Amino acid sequence: MPTPPRLPKLPSLSSALCLQDSGWLDVGAGHRIAWSRHGTPDGMPAVVLHGGPGSGSSARNLEFFDLARWQVVLFDQRGCGRSTPLGDIAHNTTADLVDDIEALRQHLGIARWLVVGGSWGATLALTYALRHGQHCLGLLLRGTFLGQQADIDWFVDGARAVRPAAYAAFAEGQAPHALIERYAEAFRSGDAAKAHRALVRWLRWEAALESPVEPPPDGPAVPAPGSPEADRLLARGRIQTHYLRHRCFLKDSELIEGARGLGHLPGVLLHGTHDLVCRPANAEAVHAAWPGSVLHWVPGVGHAPFEPAMQSAMRQQLAHFLAHGRFAEQEATP
Repeated sequence: MPTPPRLPKLPSLSSALCLQDSGWLDVGAGHRIAWSRHGTPDGMPAVVLHGGPGSGSSARNLEFFDLARWQVVLFDQRGCGRSTPLGDIAHNTTADLVDDIEALRQHLGIARWLVVGGSWGATLALTYALRHGQHCLGLLLRGTFLGQQADIDWFVDGARAVRPAAYAAFAEGQAPHALIERYAEAFRSGDAAKAHRALVRWLRWEAALESPVEPPPDGPAVPAPGSPEADRLLARGRIQTHYLRHRCFLKDSELIEGARGLGHLPGVLLHGTHDLVCRPANAEAVHAAWPGSVLHWVPGVGHAPFEPAMQSAMRQQLAHFLAHGRFAEQEATP
C-alpha cells in the first residue's frame, strides 16, 4: 500500500495552536489512523481520546491546554475522521483501539502521557489505563461512559422519561431492545434514502439528550444526502451502532472492577449535573473504586464538552496537574 501524503493541518482556532507534526499510522488489517501533535516539543505529553464511538477528533480540544507548556496528541480512531477506511467496522473493537493508542505512543516515542477522554473517550481512557497503566501520568475523564448494558438501555429506553416527545420520534413504535439493531441495519443497508432518514432520527435523539433543555422541535441541521458531511455522519452511525450492539466489547462492571487496580494513579472525573447521555452513577462508581481519583460535579452542565462551565473545569484541572502532578481536590468553579 503506498504511503499517503503528509496530512494537512487541522483547522486552527488561533495561531497559538501550533502543529508540530502529523501523519498516518498503519495499525494493521487495512486500517490507518490519522494523528497530529500540537504544542511544544518539551511540554508535558497528553493524548486526547475522542467520543462517539465514531465521532473523530476535534481541534477544539486544544483549547483546554496551554500549548506553550503541553504537547498534545490528537488522533482519529479506526474508521473515524481522516482515518481510513472511513466507517469500516471490520477489525474494529475496543481491544483494537487500545492497541492503537499504545502503538501510537510507541511511534511518537513518548514514555508516559496524560490520557484525556470524554464520554466514549473516557471508556477508552479507562480501558487503556487498565492495560498500560505504566505509561499513564494520569487520567482526566469527562462525562464517563462505561459501555454497560444499563448505559445502553438508558440511551435506547430509559431516557424517554425525560425527553418523551423526542423519544417517540426516535423509536417510531419499535421495542427498545430492537432499536440498536434497527438503526445498525439502516446505516449498513446501502439504501441511501433509508440510511439518511435513520440518520435524521438518530441525530435528533442525540441532540435531545445532549442539551440541558429541550432542543427546537425541528432538531439539529442535517446535511443533504450524499454530501461529504452526511457520509461522515453515516460512517459515525455505523461505528456507533456497531459498538453499542456489542456492548462496546466489554463485560458489565469490567471497568469499575478494574478501577480498583488503578491505585493512586492520579485521576479526575468531571461530570455535568444535567448530563442525560452518560449516567452520573458511572462517575460515582468509578470514583468509589479508584483510590487516586477525585470527582467534581459541574453544575448546570449537560453532556457537551464546550459549555463554558465544563471548559473552565477542564482548563483548571489541566493547569493544576501541570503545576502539581495531581488534580485539584477542591470543587471546580465556572
